[in-house]
Amino acid sequence: MADQARARRLAKRISSIVATAIEYEIKDPRLRFVTITDAKVTGDLREATIYYTVMGETIDAEPDYAEAAAGLKKAAGILRSKVGAGTGVKFTPTLAFTLDTVPNAAREMEELLAKARASDARVAQVAVGASYAGDADPYRSDEDDEDDEA
Repeated sequence: MADQARARRLAKRISSIVATAIEYEIKDPRLRFVTITDAKVTGDLREATIYYTVMGETIDAEPDYAEAAAGLKKAAGILRSKVGAGTGVKFTPTLAFTLDTVPNAAREMEELLAKARASDARVAQVAVGASYAGDADPYRSDEDDEDDEA
């Protein structure tokens, strides 16, 4: 079992090596819009999970996740050899690529927050001209006034 700090350092290094290789060395057009977001290495340093996201060609275009996954699967051997050469560890970890769902979850969260803000704005707008249905302090009674005077 390796040190957790060493595993984190190795994961960071693997992430950097893979991102650089995808950007500059691998010429597969399916990997053009792939971005490496994170990497995790198991405690025994034998397996590395690399998280990636895919951007669309334009703002409105939907990214092609299947093509990106196929491109990464095809390039896994080359990327593993580059990781082995770049890290210098005794055993080069196997690489598994996983689509990162954090950007989608963040976008959905932003949409929900925008809906909540709009709802709060409508409630505040209605509350501007509103008045209390009864007294401002419904728990105050005339008996309390008499006790205060005595």
